[in-house]
Amino acid sequence: MKQSSSTYKPSKAATIYAASAGLVVWFALILQVSISIPAYMQEGYSWAGSFIQILSFFTIQSNLVVGICLWALLLKPSSAFYKFFSKGYVLGGICLYIIVVGLVYNIILRSLWHPQGLFKLADELLHSINPVLFVIYWLIFAPREKSKWVQSISWLWFPFLYLVYTLIRGAITQLYPYPFINVVKLGYGHVLINSLVLLVVFLGLGLFLIFINRLIKSNA
Repeated sequence: MKQSSSTYKPSKAATIYAASAGLVVWFALILQVSISIPAYMQEGYSWAGSFIQILSFFTIQSNLVVGICLWALLLKPSSAFYKFFSKGYVLGGICLYIIVVGLVYNIILRSLWHPQGLFKLADELLHSINPVLFVIYWLIFAPREKSKWVQSISWLWFPFLYLVYTLIRGAITQLYPYPFINVVKLGYGHVLINSLVLLVVFLGLGLFLIFINRLIKSNA
Protein backbone atom coordinates (compact mmCIF):
# COMPACT_ATOMS: atom_id res chain seq x y z
CA MET A 1 0.00 0.00 0.00
CA LYS A 2 1.15 3.49 -0.71
CA GLN A 3 1.82 5.37 2.49
CA SER A 4 2.40 8.97 3.35
CA SER A 5 5.92 10.09 2.48
CA SER A 6 6.18 12.38 5.49
CA THR A 7 7.90 11.05 8.59
CA TYR A 8 5.76 10.74 11.68
CA LYS A 9 7.21 12.65 14.61
CA PRO A 10 5.67 11.63 17.94
CA SER A 11 5.02 14.20 20.63
CA LYS A 12 6.83 14.13 23.96
CA ALA A 13 3.74 12.55 25.53
CA ALA A 14 3.70 9.85 22.85
CA THR A 15 7.38 9.11 23.43
CA ILE A 16 6.95 8.83 27.19
CA TYR A 17 3.91 6.63 26.75
CA ALA A 18 5.67 4.36 24.22
CA ALA A 19 8.66 3.98 26.54
CA SER A 20 6.50 3.19 29.56
CA ALA A 21 4.12 0.83 27.76
CA GLY A 22 7.06 -0.89 26.09
CA LEU A 23 8.64 -1.48 29.48
CA VAL A 24 5.46 -3.24 30.66
CA VAL A 25 5.32 -5.36 27.51
CA TRP A 26 8.94 -6.45 27.74
CA PHE A 27 8.60 -7.19 31.44
CA ALA A 28 5.65 -9.47 30.67
CA LEU A 29 7.52 -11.26 27.90
CA ILE A 30 10.67 -11.78 29.95
CA LEU A 31 8.62 -12.97 32.91
CA GLN A 32 6.67 -15.44 30.76
CA VAL A 33 9.82 -16.88 29.20
CA SER A 34 11.71 -17.08 32.50
CA ILE A 35 8.97 -19.05 34.26
CA SER A 36 7.79 -21.13 31.31
CA ILE A 37 11.13 -22.59 30.24
CA PRO A 38 11.74 -24.34 33.61
CA ALA A 39 8.13 -25.56 33.61
CA TYR A 40 8.45 -27.06 30.12
CA MET A 41 11.82 -28.61 30.96
CA GLN A 42 10.21 -30.36 33.92
CA GLU A 43 7.81 -31.92 31.41
CA GLY A 44 10.74 -33.30 29.41
CA TYR A 45 11.37 -30.54 26.88
CA SER A 46 14.90 -29.43 26.08
CA TRP A 47 15.83 -25.78 26.62
CA ALA A 48 15.63 -25.12 22.87
CA GLY A 49 12.37 -27.06 22.60
CA SER A 50 10.91 -25.05 25.47
CA PHE A 51 11.89 -21.77 23.86
CA ILE A 52 10.43 -22.78 20.50
CA GLN A 53 7.22 -23.90 22.20
CA ILE A 54 6.86 -20.51 23.89
CA LEU A 55 7.53 -18.64 20.64
CA SER A 56 4.93 -20.78 18.89
CA PHE A 57 2.08 -18.99 20.66
CA PHE A 58 0.37 -16.22 18.71
CA THR A 59 0.14 -14.32 21.99
CA ILE A 60 3.91 -14.26 22.41
CA GLN A 61 4.58 -13.35 18.79
CA SER A 62 2.05 -10.50 18.87
CA ASN A 63 3.34 -9.13 22.18
CA LEU A 64 6.89 -9.37 20.86
CA VAL A 65 5.94 -7.28 17.83
CA VAL A 66 4.19 -4.77 20.12
CA GLY A 67 7.29 -4.48 22.31
CA ILE A 68 9.58 -4.01 19.32
CA CYS A 69 7.22 -1.46 17.80
CA LEU A 70 6.88 0.68 20.91
CA TRP A 71 10.61 0.89 21.51
CA ALA A 72 11.38 1.33 17.80
CA LEU A 73 9.39 4.56 18.07
CA LEU A 74 12.02 5.80 20.53
CA LEU A 75 14.76 5.58 17.91
CA LYS A 76 15.93 8.35 15.61
CA PRO A 77 13.43 9.10 12.81
CA SER A 78 16.16 8.31 10.28
CA SER A 79 16.48 4.68 11.44
CA ALA A 80 14.91 1.91 9.36
CA PHE A 81 13.07 0.44 12.37
CA TYR A 82 11.53 3.80 13.20
CA LYS A 83 10.45 4.47 9.62
CA PHE A 84 8.77 1.06 9.38
CA PHE A 85 7.00 0.96 12.74
CA SER A 86 5.87 4.60 12.60
CA LYS A 87 3.67 3.97 9.57
CA GLY A 88 -0.03 4.15 10.32
CA TYR A 89 -0.64 1.03 8.24
CA VAL A 90 1.87 -0.98 10.30
CA LEU A 91 0.57 0.34 13.63
CA GLY A 92 -2.97 -0.53 12.60
CA GLY A 93 -2.01 -4.11 11.76
CA ILE A 94 -0.20 -4.58 15.07
CA CYS A 95 -3.19 -3.12 16.88
CA LEU A 96 -5.42 -5.66 15.13
CA TYR A 97 -3.24 -8.62 16.13
CA ILE A 98 -2.98 -7.66 19.79
CA ILE A 99 -6.74 -6.97 19.99
CA VAL A 100 -7.42 -10.49 18.72
CA VAL A 101 -5.01 -11.84 21.36
CA GLY A 102 -7.06 -10.18 24.08
CA LEU A 103 -10.46 -11.12 22.68
CA VAL A 104 -9.70 -14.77 21.96
CA TYR A 105 -8.14 -15.33 25.36
CA ASN A 106 -10.78 -13.56 27.41
CA ILE A 107 -13.74 -14.96 25.46
CA ILE A 108 -12.57 -18.49 24.62
CA LEU A 109 -9.49 -19.52 26.56
CA ARG A 110 -9.71 -17.90 29.98
CA SER A 111 -12.05 -20.56 31.37
CA LEU A 112 -9.84 -23.42 30.16
CA TRP A 113 -7.01 -22.93 32.62
CA HIS A 114 -6.42 -21.11 35.87
CA PRO A 115 -2.79 -19.97 36.33
CA GLN A 116 -1.47 -19.06 39.74
CA GLY A 117 1.26 -16.78 41.05
CA LEU A 118 3.69 -15.38 38.51
CA PHE A 119 1.97 -17.33 35.73
CA LYS A 120 -1.24 -15.45 36.45
CA LEU A 121 0.60 -12.11 36.46
CA ALA A 122 2.23 -12.84 33.11
CA ASP A 123 -1.08 -14.11 31.77
CA GLU A 124 -2.97 -10.93 32.64
CA LEU A 125 -0.24 -8.69 31.30
CA LEU A 126 0.08 -10.49 27.97
CA HIS A 127 -3.62 -11.00 27.31
CA SER A 128 -5.31 -8.03 28.94
CA ILE A 129 -3.03 -5.17 30.00
CA ASN A 130 -0.69 -5.09 26.99
CA PRO A 131 -3.52 -5.12 24.42
CA VAL A 132 -5.19 -2.20 26.19
CA LEU A 133 -1.91 -0.28 26.40
CA PHE A 134 -1.29 -0.60 22.67
CA VAL A 135 -4.87 0.20 21.68
CA ILE A 136 -4.58 3.40 23.73
CA TYR A 137 -1.38 4.31 21.89
CA TRP A 138 -3.00 3.64 18.54
CA LEU A 139 -6.10 5.66 19.36
CA ILE A 140 -4.31 8.70 20.78
CA PHE A 141 -0.86 8.88 19.21
CA ALA A 142 -0.77 6.92 15.94
CA PRO A 143 -0.48 8.97 12.72
CA ARG A 144 -3.75 9.21 10.79
CA GLU A 145 -2.74 8.30 7.28
CA LYS A 146 -5.30 7.82 4.55
CA SER A 147 -6.48 4.21 4.85
CA LYS A 148 -8.11 1.95 2.27
CA TRP A 149 -10.56 -0.84 3.05
CA VAL A 150 -8.41 -3.32 1.15
CA GLN A 151 -5.74 -2.95 3.84
CA SER A 152 -7.86 -5.22 6.04
CA ILE A 153 -7.13 -8.07 3.62
CA SER A 154 -3.37 -7.52 3.57
CA TRP A 155 -3.37 -7.59 7.38
CA LEU A 156 -4.42 -11.26 7.15
CA TRP A 157 -0.97 -12.40 6.01
CA PHE A 158 0.41 -12.69 9.53
CA PRO A 159 -2.36 -14.87 11.02
CA PHE A 160 -2.44 -16.94 7.81
CA LEU A 161 1.31 -17.63 7.92
CA TYR A 162 1.01 -18.36 11.64
CA LEU A 163 -1.68 -20.95 10.89
CA VAL A 164 0.45 -22.58 8.18
CA TYR A 165 3.45 -22.72 10.53
CA THR A 166 1.33 -24.15 13.35
CA LEU A 167 -0.20 -26.88 11.20
CA ILE A 168 3.16 -27.90 9.71
CA ARG A 169 4.85 -27.93 13.10
CA GLY A 170 1.90 -29.78 14.61
CA ALA A 171 2.01 -32.45 11.91
CA ILE A 172 5.66 -33.06 12.82
CA THR A 173 5.56 -32.74 16.61
CA GLN A 174 1.87 -33.36 17.42
CA LEU A 175 2.01 -30.15 19.48
CA TYR A 176 -0.59 -27.42 19.03
CA PRO A 177 -0.58 -24.19 21.07
CA TYR A 178 -4.36 -23.70 21.12
CA PRO A 179 -7.22 -26.20 21.51
CA PHE A 180 -9.27 -24.82 18.59
CA ILE A 181 -6.46 -25.66 16.12
CA ASN A 182 -5.52 -29.01 17.67
CA VAL A 183 -5.71 -31.38 14.71
CA VAL A 184 -5.04 -34.44 16.89
CA LYS A 185 -8.26 -33.88 18.85
CA LEU A 186 -10.44 -32.10 16.31
CA GLY A 187 -9.28 -33.27 12.89
CA TYR A 188 -8.36 -31.10 9.92
CA GLY A 189 -11.96 -30.44 8.92
CA HIS A 190 -12.94 -28.90 12.24
CA VAL A 191 -9.67 -26.99 12.50
CA LEU A 192 -10.21 -25.57 9.02
CA ILE A 193 -13.66 -24.31 10.01
CA ASN A 194 -12.28 -22.75 13.21
CA SER A 195 -9.47 -21.15 11.24
CA LEU A 196 -11.86 -19.64 8.68
CA VAL A 197 -13.97 -18.22 11.49
CA LEU A 198 -10.89 -16.62 13.02
CA LEU A 199 -9.82 -15.17 9.68
CA VAL A 200 -13.28 -13.63 9.33
CA VAL A 201 -12.85 -12.16 12.82
CA PHE A 202 -9.50 -10.69 11.78
CA LEU A 203 -11.05 -9.27 8.63
CA GLY A 204 -14.05 -7.80 10.45
CA LEU A 205 -11.94 -6.20 13.16
CA GLY A 206 -9.52 -4.90 10.53
CA LEU A 207 -12.38 -3.18 8.72
CA PHE A 208 -13.55 -1.74 12.03
CA LEU A 209 -10.10 -0.32 12.77
CA ILE A 210 -9.98 1.28 9.33
CA PHE A 211 -13.40 2.81 10.00
CA ILE A 212 -12.19 4.18 13.35
CA ASN A 213 -9.03 5.53 11.73
CA ARG A 214 -11.07 7.30 9.05
CA LEU A 215 -13.45 8.67 11.63
CA ILE A 216 -10.64 10.07 13.79
CA LYS A 217 -8.87 11.49 10.73
CA SER A 218 -12.02 13.23 9.48
CA ASN A 219 -12.62 14.82 12.89
CA ALA A 220 -9.01 15.90 13.41
